[in-house]
Amino acid sequence: MATMTHVGRRGTVVIPAALRRKFGLDEGSQVLLEEQPTGLLLRRVPVIERAERDAVIAAGNAGYAALREDTAAWDEYRREIAAWDVTLADGRQTGDPDA
Repeated sequence: MATMTHVGRRGTVVIPAALRRKFGLDEGSQVLLEEQPTGLLLRRVPVIERAERDAVIAAGNAGYAALREDTAAWDEYRREIAAWDVTLADGRQTGDPDA
């Protein structure tokens, strides 16, 4: 579906009410504008509730604690971190095969 709108004097863009409802865009919603080869892509930034955020952090902390308790896995993790430190310190841009 394509919808025509306009850019206002202060750079505001009016999003029609039907599209705002469909995509959960309320006043104050955060959106992300991403450059694309054909123009701009607007995405709603999802709201992460405090309880969900806390659960993710707790799970990460528990996983990290379990890793530290497993001596062999912890040693392997430390070796991998050391290898990445050397790789990242070589001054090359990542993703550039000609660097």
